Amino acid sequence: MPKKLLLLPPLSVSSAFRAPRASPAARPAMNAARTGYRVFSANSTAACTELAKRITERLGAELGKAVVYQEANGETRVEIKESVRGQDIFIIQTIPRDVNTAVMELLIMAYALKTSCARNIIGVIPYFPYSKQSKMRKRGSIVCKLLASMLAKAGLTHIITMDLHQKEIQGFFSFPVDNLRASPFLLQYIQEEIPNYRNAVIVAKSPDAAKRAQSYAERLRLGLAVIHGEAQCAELDMDDGRHSPPMVKNATVHPGLELPLMMAKEKPPITVVGDVGGSIAIIVDDIIDDVESFVAAAEILKERGAYKIYVMATHGILSAEAPRLIEESSIDEVVVTNTVPHEVQKLQCPKIKTVDISLILSEAIRRIHNGESMAYLFRNITVDD
Repeated sequence: MPKKLLLLPPLSVSSAFRAPRASPAARPAMNAARTGYRVFSANSTAACTELAKRITERLGAELGKAVVYQEANGETRVEIKESVRGQDIFIIQTIPRDVNTAVMELLIMAYALKTSCARNIIGVIPYFPYSKQSKMRKRGSIVCKLLASMLAKAGLTHIITMDLHQKEIQGFFSFPVDNLRASPFLLQYIQEEIPNYRNAVIVAKSPDAAKRAQSYAERLRLGLAVIHGEAQCAELDMDDGRHSPPMVKNATVHPGLELPLMMAKEKPPITVVGDVGGSIAIIVDDIIDDVESFVAAAEILKERGAYKIYVMATHGILSAEAPRLIEESSIDEVVVTNTVPHEVQKLQCPKIKTVDISLILSEAIRRIHNGESMAYLFRNITVDD
């Protein structure tokens, strides 16, 4: 007797291999992971991660797991130790004295995150390196524009920075740049930490810094003074390539071509435009690196009657012999922010004071991740700040 075959109903391929549906409670967690954010530090030295730790503490987050180190042959290696797929990644990179190593660390980490499928890669670079090389200098190059192109190629999609040396640098980038200001923190320091600040005068150590000094003076309702003369070496006075090729003696001149003869530029003797007698002098600028010009300005202000001298700047690079020169000068106090690590310089010179700006950087990160407006961070900020 033939055996009967039992015919089973055909299986639906879609139902057989369909993944189990996630519970409603699990869906928000999955979405949060897919659209979350992580904060990484691209520095290989412990001193440079201090600002990143302050920012993550304010955000209530932890630093992303990554290893950044230099191999024996000097090459930089970056290893990302966790998944970043589909997330907003913020790379905090403070610039130490070894600028080129810091730049390579940032580029390599950005590219590593890009190849790891991060959704957005935002660089938090409080002090943007090579910002002084943003103009053509006689057969030179605009290095700042080159760096902007390299960052875009590496995978960055946004940059948060602070007090660019020239605001026009933002035009070098093909993606958004948020140029935050440190002036609210420095103004607060003046009001809270400088005794009798109402008797102060805001000083620009060169005509180039006059607009910034004027902005500070107007906010504090104080007087303004500008130092002008031979002691200054303004950036605009340098060769910018328009004199190339160089003039050659006995050069052949085209017949009939007679250009007007330009007189050589000569600076007048040093003068102080404004009265600083019997006042506190507060010199403001964006960067304090080589301090010779600040020391010379302090000596002139002392001669003109200022009884106390402060120097305030956003970026305290303080290269070479800067701490020693400040300690031996007429400057009473140098106030800078922590956009650049300078703990070693503070040990060498107790006159150097630090203002923390991690609050505004952490708030910028939060707003960018949540898609909120950045206008609040620029409230009452002028172009000249």
